[in-house]
Amino acid sequence: MKKLITSLALALTALSGYAITPLWMRDARISPDGTEIVFCYKGDIYKVPAQGGTAVQLTTQASYEANPVWSPDGKQIAFASDRNGNFDLFIMPADGGTAQRLTYHSASEIPSAFTPDGKYVLFSASIQDPAGSALFPTGAMTELYKVPVGGGRTEQVLATPAEWVCFNKSGKNFLYQDRKGFEDEWRKHHTSSITRDVWLYDTQSGKHVNLTNREGEDRNPVYAPDGNSVYFLSERNGGSFNVYNFSLNTPQEAKAVTAFRTHPVRFLSISDKGTLCYTYDGELYTQEANARPKKVNVELVRDDEKEIASLKFSQGATSASVSPDGKQVAFVVRGDVFVTSTDYATTKQITNTPGKEAAVSFAPDNRTLVYASERTGNWQLYTAQIARKEEANFPNATLIEEEVLLPSKTVERAYPQYSPDGKELAFIEDRKRLMVLDLKTKKVRQVTDGSTWYNTGGGFDYEWSPDGKWFTLEFIGNRHDPYSDVGIVSAQGGEITNLTNSGYISGAPRWVLDGNAILFQTERYGMRAHASWGSQQDVMLVFLNQDAYDRYRLSKEDFELLKELEKEQKKAKEKEGDKKKNSDKKKDGNKSKKDEADEDKSSEDKADKKDIVVELNGIEDRIVRLTPNSSDLGSAILSKDGENLYYFSAIEGGYDLWKMNLREKDTKRLHKLNTGWASLMLDKKGDIFLLGSRIMQKMDAKSDALKSISYQAEMKMDLAAEREAMFDHVYKQHQKRFYNLNMHGVNWDAMTDAYRKFLPHIDNNYDFAELLSEWLGELNVSHTGGRYSPRGGGDVTSNLGLLFDWEYQGKGMKIAEIVEKGPFDHSRTKVKAGCIIEKINGEELAPDKDITALLNNKAGKKTLVSLYNPQNKERWEEVVMPITSGKLNGLLYKRWVKQRAADVEKWSKGRLGYVHIQSMGDDSFRTVYSDILGKYNNCEGIVIDTRFNGGGRLHEDIEVLFSGQKYFTQVVRGREACDMPSRRWNKPSIMLQCEANYSNAHGTPWVYKHQKIGKLVGMPVPGTMTSVSWETLQDPSLVFGIPIIGYRLPDGSYLENTQLEPDVKVANNPETVVKGEDTQLKVAVDELLKEIDGQKK
Repeated sequence: MKKLITSLALALTALSGYAITPLWMRDARISPDGTEIVFCYKGDIYKVPAQGGTAVQLTTQASYEANPVWSPDGKQIAFASDRNGNFDLFIMPADGGTAQRLTYHSASEIPSAFTPDGKYVLFSASIQDPAGSALFPTGAMTELYKVPVGGGRTEQVLATPAEWVCFNKSGKNFLYQDRKGFEDEWRKHHTSSITRDVWLYDTQSGKHVNLTNREGEDRNPVYAPDGNSVYFLSERNGGSFNVYNFSLNTPQEAKAVTAFRTHPVRFLSISDKGTLCYTYDGELYTQEANARPKKVNVELVRDDEKEIASLKFSQGATSASVSPDGKQVAFVVRGDVFVTSTDYATTKQITNTPGKEAAVSFAPDNRTLVYASERTGNWQLYTAQIARKEEANFPNATLIEEEVLLPSKTVERAYPQYSPDGKELAFIEDRKRLMVLDLKTKKVRQVTDGSTWYNTGGGFDYEWSPDGKWFTLEFIGNRHDPYSDVGIVSAQGGEITNLTNSGYISGAPRWVLDGNAILFQTERYGMRAHASWGSQQDVMLVFLNQDAYDRYRLSKEDFELLKELEKEQKKAKEKEGDKKKNSDKKKDGNKSKKDEADEDKSSEDKADKKDIVVELNGIEDRIVRLTPNSSDLGSAILSKDGENLYYFSAIEGGYDLWKMNLREKDTKRLHKLNTGWASLMLDKKGDIFLLGSRIMQKMDAKSDALKSISYQAEMKMDLAAEREAMFDHVYKQHQKRFYNLNMHGVNWDAMTDAYRKFLPHIDNNYDFAELLSEWLGELNVSHTGGRYSPRGGGDVTSNLGLLFDWEYQGKGMKIAEIVEKGPFDHSRTKVKAGCIIEKINGEELAPDKDITALLNNKAGKKTLVSLYNPQNKERWEEVVMPITSGKLNGLLYKRWVKQRAADVEKWSKGRLGYVHIQSMGDDSFRTVYSDILGKYNNCEGIVIDTRFNGGGRLHEDIEVLFSGQKYFTQVVRGREACDMPSRRWNKPSIMLQCEANYSNAHGTPWVYKHQKIGKLVGMPVPGTMTSVSWETLQDPSLVFGIPIIGYRLPDGSYLENTQLEPDVKVANNPETVVKGEDTQLKVAVDELLKEIDGQKK
């Protein structure tokens, strides 16, 4: 079936205001008097009578507003808004009107409650822990703050996370839900240590009491009007979230108030008279005491326009390909195919679908494109061809014919490549089989059966040989996923021949030297990463026959002599050919000049496409390492004459282009580009193209000079249709990739339909990402959910590298500590703890002024700080350059580790060492290795801290490192010099863990315990041991996670959702950890010393 692609003018049709019944109402709160409800819909705040009716829109900004909170008198509403580029706190009259900004920090500031006297708004944000606390420094864990309703200085209320605060009437106590770690907020049905609990905080004594304290979700507490009982949301009794109630005297005796099924009850609030309000399945409900839930019928009037966005792109391509003649580049941006000229900025949109297109490439004729598209909900192959013969290229074409190949609703086909003669098309079927379509007969043959590929991402690297008779490809040769090999297979199908047979990762194969060799990359010789990523690679050549290998090994002089000889032989052959041609002309004088020219071209083509000679015997001895140094490699390619290697290497910063002359072994950085991903491609002439997300350039084959390829891709995008296409993509990816075949028992089709109905009620990426998280959260699995990262400018709060005294109430900000290696940590400063900052750049820190407002967007800029020392009454000024929050967090992490190490040294009197594994990656491993076999080598034992580790892949390396058993000692003339094994820890150790351990930080302590290396101390670790694929959607501000690999035990169970219990269970109390007491660490030290002393007896 063919159709014409034409440029469609999509008009923005304004719809007149009309009444709708909204779904996906979020952040609902009932007013104190119980007469009105505020809620959020499509990024705005609305108010509706509690009995139902027409909702009134309170906010009309283009920004996103959320989390409205009523003041106690019902006259004001505090809310969060991203109108300054990040979520800040605002306050407005309850009937709407001008909103006043209350906070300025670039961290998300989310309101929770007003104080009972109405003077302050409490909010959660990750700003700064107290200087004296033992809390782990991470932006993922918030603190609780308050700010005056009229604006002014922010004060810290609690240093530990406290969300959904609800005060009792006296203001002496408040309820809150905790946060223990990194798990997605909208995950459901899990029962583990990470789930939230409801707590009671006494504001006078500072005492925290855990009221629920169970493994299951309990959250969103509110006081009943009598102040003696609590309503809250819970997933207990095996169901979804419902409303429960308990008396404060007997919190363990919770009783169900609602009995909703399938979907969660969200956003619980209560009026002063006891009317409950909440949402269920996107709708509002109220409920009186001892009564049934009552749906609140809501209508609202919106003047929405159809979401047709005009988008322009001059970079951001996700894949690209050059035409054989080097005159056009096809690329995909925002999910659509475009073609641009390599000499002009003229750019043509080829596809215009809300679905995603990918893997575009040219046919040999330069007039046909092939690509994969998911527009029907199933990956299919499409070709696009210039319809009019008069039009030479795509950028200037007026009519383009598109055709779907092998249409199917069930079989997936993607990653197409034309054969060198253009008569066949290779593709990958159902994400694992290499297939070939004969374009004339439409017959399909299988080349590989899919048994050698395990990754479910969609495809693998493969390439046709120049003669069209072979494929080279990456595959899993020895059931050792993800350690791939490079192989070749006949284009007719058959067994794959393994060319590398290595336990290391090898891949990215491509034919070079007219098909006599295959270029590929391997990590075999590079610095090994102690994780599943990050190893350094090399570019390699494997020669398919001895003749090609022998030519490569010739010296430069001998090679030049050989080329001269071959040139003379070619001349002689051409002379002989001319004689024969003249003789043939005399025999057949009727041939036209065109026929003769066609014959000449045909003979040239045949000469170019010699059959490739493949000699498998001894091929392992014909593998050559080309790059002189291993590095972080990008794409690599050989010049057409085979003399030079070009490759991307990231030695400092991003990728630069390097060149190596293979005869002279001369290597140099050719162009400093500092770029991200980019592929290197050759056209027929031998010019090289650098095609990437940030750069597109053409490099002259002779001069190596670069010329930019500019494009201006313009499109009209129906954002609602695109969101639905992205929703379908997420559905399909989980259906095809989720590690557990039965989707954890969830009816995936039915659950998808249940959430699809909300799509028409979502018009922004905040809500769309939250929808993805709610939907994917039904799978009860870690490593999933949607994430939205807004693009564009906003306030960015910089830091002076100081910790402030949150108890200080006077003028200015009192310094509690100077952070080591921060802006004020230098020999010339007079600043010390106890000094007061009075001004920033001459602006006074008055009581109504928050320091954050004066430090926004100052990172790296000279800033004047006015200071006062209360001890000697001196005032002075210093100029510093503030640092980013990321830089400060790095310094605070090092500070935290030093403090833990100092405590361990003090408590053990120098007998024990301490290491913290920050992440399960290479850098962390090398730090741990360096410390335990360096400064702690003479210690009697090691405390290994894995708390707040977000994962990676180190369980095997940590197991090997800490499971050493001394077998002999290295002795030099009677002196003991070193115990063996010398590269493993041979003495006792103990491991710390907590609820915030995630992913491989669950797997690593599990292996440590299973292998009986030592004891685990701390809190249980939730079962989150899966491997994830975080996939960027066609709107690159959106990503979602798919757990694609599970880890199964011999009994058939999986580590996912199997909680790991410690040998010694101990928690850090929120009252004491803020004062610097790390109880878990102290217990670990005591336990390890007890073990060591016990071994001596």
